[in-house]
Parts: sequence; C-alpha cells; structure tokens
Amino acid sequence: MKKFKSASDIRVGVIGYGGQFNMGKVHLQDMQKAGMTPLAVAELDAARLEVARVDFPEIETYDSPDKMLKSMELDLVVIITPHNTHYDLAMKCLRAGKHVVCEKPLCITTAEADKLVTEAKRRKLLMTAFHNRHWDGNIMRAVEQIRSGVIGEVVRIDGRMGRRSAPGSWWRSSKSMSGGILYDWGVHMLEYAFQVMEPSEMTEVTGFAKRGYWASQPGAAFPKDSNEDEATVIVRFKDGRWIRLTITHLDPAPPEGFFDVIGTLGNYCFQHDQWELITTEDGQTVRRSGRNPHSQWENFYANIAGFMVGKEKLVITPEWSRRPIHVLDLADRSAKLGRTLKTKHK
Repeated sequence: MKKFKSASDIRVGVIGYGGQFNMGKVHLQDMQKAGMTPLAVAELDAARLEVARVDFPEIETYDSPDKMLKSMELDLVVIITPHNTHYDLAMKCLRAGKHVVCEKPLCITTAEADKLVTEAKRRKLLMTAFHNRHWDGNIMRAVEQIRSGVIGEVVRIDGRMGRRSAPGSWWRSSKSMSGGILYDWGVHMLEYAFQVMEPSEMTEVTGFAKRGYWASQPGAAFPKDSNEDEATVIVRFKDGRWIRLTITHLDPAPPEGFFDVIGTLGNYCFQHDQWELITTEDGQTVRRSGRNPHSQWENFYANIAGFMVGKEKLVITPEWSRRPIHVLDLADRSAKLGRTLKTKHK
C-alpha cells in the first residue's frame, strides 16, 4: 500500500450527510483533528448538502457518490449510509482506487465482508469499519483490569441492551435495511467482547429470535419488514469460553448493567459511565465500583492517519471488521434454521 508523506496529504470525502446523529460532521471533524484534508461530501438530500456547506464552507458537494468519485481526486472515502448500502458503495469506492472507512457494521453478510476484504487486498487499499467504540472508556478500563487478573480466568461474557419499547419509524427498524435488531448495539458489544476474549478462536454460533409482535401492532412502520422483537446470539470459543448477547424491545425490567465479564475469581460489570467489580474475600461478597475514564474516539482516525503514513499498525483491520459480521450473519441463519452453525475463519 502506498504510504503518504504526511496526514495532510490524505484527501478525504464522505458519502452520506444525513441528519441522524450528524455523523457526517463528526467524521469530517475527527479526520481534520487527525491532520487529514476534507474535500468533498456526497449526499442525496439537497437540504443536508446545504448543511454540509454551512459546516464546511470550503468543501465540494455532490448529489451522488458517482459524481464525487468521478470529479474529485480523493484518497480516502468514508461511507455513512444505511447498512444495506454499505457493501455496494464500499465496493464501488475500492474499484475506483479509494481507501475506504465504512460506518459499522461493515456490511450485512459474511459473503459481502469476504468480497470486500479480498478486493481491498487485491488492490492494496485500506478497508476498515468505523469501530470508534473500540476506544470507549468503559471497555478500555475493563480490558486493562481483566488482563491484570482481578477476576481470574475469563469464563463467559453476558451482554444485553434495550427494554420494552416500540421500535422507531426510521430505517434502523427495517430488517432489510438494517440487517436486524443485533446490527446496531450488538455490533458494538461483540467488538467489546472480542477485545476481552482476544486471541481466542471462535468455533460456532447459535442464534435465537422472536419476530412479529411489534410488526403486528397498529401503526407499525415496517409491518412486513420489521426487525426482530428480541434476538440473542451465543458464540462458543475453541478454549471453551462463550459470549451471550441479547438485544430486546420486549423486556420490561432488564438488569441495570449491560456488560458482565464472569471469571473464576469474580465478575466485572460495566455500564456506559460506571464499573463494578464483584469478588469474594474470606467468604464475603465484596463490591467495588467507580467511574469509567473518558472515551477516546479520536484515536480511530489518528490510527488511520498513522497507518496511512506508515507510522502505526492498523488497529481495526479488515479481518477484525469482518468478525462481528460473520457472527451476526450466522446468528440470523441459525435462528431461522433452529440449529447451531460452525464459524469460518479468514
């Protein structure tokens, strides 16, 4: 892969400047902080293009990705669009000779992920997913503490998110557009879990899903294409450890914490801001707690820039980006088939 002399030589553009969370602005600002040079935005919505012009007065704007790729000399393109568009847009950018960062999830199926990884390697291009939460304060502290041995040998991880609530009317509630209920926070929690379990090898995945309750209610946004009401994925590792993650729109009283790591000597549980360590000392249960450090999301693009100038190893590799996609793809198929499926490694 070609290395750049400095981060400022990396010319960047984004595809997608939608209003949800204003992520187009977030990406461009973080790339600027990392020293890269934003040049272009492609967005189908004319109103959002106007917002981009206000946010970045010097930037070029286009009403289609094709026009931007044809007109601008870009080195890196960031894709910030609905999940079901990621694969086609990422492949288009790779074939145009551009390095690619794709909002998580990278894509929806294992087959799509494998094709993107292969294409990027063939063309000697960077291709990765925007796993900025790799640098969340809660998981950074958890990994540090767990590797210090405070809970002994890790046995399993339990993660859960959500509570009883009707799904929203946005595209993230559509199965065909989002991939399913596990493809949002489920991707983040899998990425957390892989950091704790690294370098363990996965062997099989089992999925469970309840569908149809919210889709059958009056006013459902996607009555024929709704996400699951609740879904669980269980991942088994070669060394015997396992992960269990659940995302729900049904549970009226979920547990307070959302991520537990259970070991032979204790339990490390965290939420967004708080952590709790539960151990046994002299036959008594001992609880210690505290606040998590601040997240360092800026490290994602700092690492991208460092990699592209040849000064750092890439943290979120193509293979790392593929891993949660493979698990969720298998979980979806497993839930439909009613049986466990073996993993396939790259």
